[in-house]
Amino acid sequence: MRHNAAGRKLGRTTSHRLALFRNQLSSLVAQERIVTTISKAKELRPLAERMITQGKRGTVHARRLVARWIQSRDLVKKLFDDIAPRFAERPGGYLRIVKLGPRQGDGAEMAVLQFVDFEIKKGASKAGESKPKGRKSGAQRGKSAAAPETAEAGTEEKPEKKAKKAAKPRSAAQSPAKRTAAPAGMKPKSKPRTGSQAAKKSSSPKKTGGS
Repeated sequence: MRHNAAGRKLGRTTSHRLALFRNQLSSLVAQERIVTTISKAKELRPLAERMITQGKRGTVHARRLVARWIQSRDLVKKLFDDIAPRFAERPGGYLRIVKLGPRQGDGAEMAVLQFVDFEIKKGASKAGESKPKGRKSGAQRGKSAAAPETAEAGTEEKPEKKAKKAAKPRSAAQSPAKRTAAPAGMKPKSKPRTGSQAAKKSSSPKKTGGS
């Protein structure tokens, strides 16, 4: 049996495991809610609750103890000035673990570690996340504004070009074909027969006058 071997190693060395907890504590204080595996959440919750208990004391020594785990001064200030006063009347149990089910890929059981008074703010969306329909960017608006000008410029013709077009006579290809009457006493030229027509004519038998 595993006597006197409390705590999970999480498949990491001691230094790696402590660095993981420091990183998760900083994220928890900053966001007040993190998503991780159940094993990590169960190991992190007692440590995070101890940090809040130190924050409720509010002494300089307590700040130094918390600073061993949370490196950022801004996050330490937030823990002592904002988060800890919210649990002044609560004797313990500052965090909750909510199960999310298996993770897609390796099937690890996931969970949410958050403060018990955490509430998701409704309607809090990032600025510029969703743009109204039909809105065009600056480049597209510039192109659309320049399009009618270019179209009008293309359709308009200079007076010099118009005068040249009017002065030019129509060529034989552009003018409609006119039929010219053949002079009197001359038969119009017949089209030359092709080889298949000549062969048919030579092969057909001549009709005789006798019956």
